Parts: sequence; structure tokens; C-alpha cells
Amino acid sequence: MPDHTSPARPDGEGLLLMANSGAGEAVLRADPLPVIRGRLPRARFVELGPDDDLADAVDAAMAGDDRPRALGVLGGDGSVSRMAHLARRHGVPLLVVPGGTYNHFARAAGIDDVDAALAAFTAGRLREVVVAEVCVDDGDPITVLNAVSLGNYPQFLAERTERASLGKWLGGVAAIVAALRHARPVRVTHEGRTATVWSVFVGVGRNNPHRHAMMQRVTLDDPVLDVRLHHARGSRLRAMASLAFGRRTLRLLRLLHVVPPASHFERQVTGRWKARVQPGKAPGSYVHDGELEQAPQSGFTLEVRAVPAGLRVYAP
Repeated sequence: MPDHTSPARPDGEGLLLMANSGAGEAVLRADPLPVIRGRLPRARFVELGPDDDLADAVDAAMAGDDRPRALGVLGGDGSVSRMAHLARRHGVPLLVVPGGTYNHFARAAGIDDVDAALAAFTAGRLREVVVAEVCVDDGDPITVLNAVSLGNYPQFLAERTERASLGKWLGGVAAIVAALRHARPVRVTHEGRTATVWSVFVGVGRNNPHRHAMMQRVTLDDPVLDVRLHHARGSRLRAMASLAFGRRTLRLLRLLHVVPPASHFERQVTGRWKARVQPGKAPGSYVHDGELEQAPQSGFTLEVRAVPAGLRVYAP
């Protein structure tokens, strides 16, 4: 039977918490670290700078005499996803303290703020959650908490990354304009069938059937992948509109009649999804949990599989 007892003490003894200094830069909020330090006085804290490597810092701590019994992270989805991978590697539970712009996984886990995260930890409430693993060609698997994406979303994210100096909001607007000019569909082959698509989203667990861009999962314990393909049958404008995931934005786009019709989308629910991305004009890249990854421009094989009870998380 799985052990649901917290290996760390309520005062933070046994916990190593990493804070990403670059998370949520566009969000105006007070620094939560003083509050966390006060609530968990015996925890170890490491603040990561832009040039620090999260994996190196955790591996060094795990190799020491006083090995952490739990890992924690203060940051956004990218930092949380990377720390989840390390928590699985070292066989310890994860404390997620939301500190990014969107905090999709934290919200799905019912961790809406710092207080909720600390309350779950001090009460020792552990929950097993489903994760996914993504592999490219023969590479090592990477832990995924929310979704993997191909096509337009990685292209948009690459455009926004190039404009990071403008800030997330203004850079995002500029990236949308650039994507409307330069977005290219991708060709994917799955189970012997080839399709030209604007985008593919592979979400962890079943998601809202009326939404294409699945950034945030709905449940933590649904051991399947929810795959959405947007076939390239419409304009770039409609392709970019399909990436909207906010309720208000979707409502507005539907009123403007720019959301693609349901016939342009295909859904598959499976435990494992494998596809060959054919070489083409679109950049070789994919995204997992908001993290942009480069892939061979000459084409690559992408495989995602659901992992039941793949991670233990402190959650309400």
C-alpha cells in the first residue's frame, strides 16, 4: 500500500524549498518568502537566480548527509513541472507553492494561494496524482503535469520568448501579431494515418470537451490522455483563436465568429499517444507545461504516456 504519511515535519524539518526568482514577474504581489520562512522555520530554502540550474541544486542536496525528505517549489508551472520530475526521480513528495502568473497545476490541485499550500503541508496531507511522461525519439522521459502541445502554441511561445523584454502582456500581443503572419501547420503521422494540423494538445486526464487549448487539467486522478487535434482547414486567425483558454476570451471570440467549427477538431482518449512529426516549414519544437523545447527540424517522434499515481503532492 502507498505511504500517505508526510516524511517532513510541520515546522519544515526535512523540507528543501526552491524559489524561482523569475516566476510571475508580471504579477504585482508581495514577496511570499518571509511568510513561508516564518511558517516553516526549520525548512531549507534556496533562491535560484536566472543562471542557476534547478536539477543541479536538488541533486547536490540529495547527495549530502542531511538528505531532504520532501521537495518544495515556489514558482510557476514550468518550475513546478521541473521540480515534480526531480521529486519523482528521488522518490520524495512535492510541496507546490503557487508563485507564477497562471499556476495551472496548483489550481487544479486546489492550491489557490500560499496559505492553502502551507496548510496542506503542515497537516501532512499527501495525495497521489496522475502525471504523464513525454519522450522525443530515444530521449529520456520528461514529467508532464498538465499538457504537451505541438504546432501553433509552440510557435506562439517562441515568438513571445523573443519579445520577453516587452513583458508578458505586451510581448504576448506582439507574438500573436507575428504568429498571425508566420504560423505554419505541421504534418503528424499517428497509427499509419497522416494529417496536417494547426495544433495538437495532449492533456493529462479528460478535459472540457468544448475547449481545444488544454493548459490546466480538470482532475488529478484520471489515468488517461485527452488528445485534441485541430485540422488545418481554416485561416491562421481561426488557428490562433483556437488557442484561447479563458472563458471570457472564448465567449468573445465566439461572438466574433472566429472560433473554428467543431468539425475542424478531432478528439482521442487513450493511455498512450505516439506520433511522427514530419519535416516541414514549421519550426521543430514542442511545449510541455509552458516550457518550450527544441526538436529536430528534420522530423521527430513524440510519445506521451499516462502514469497513474506517478507523484505524491501535498494538497487539500
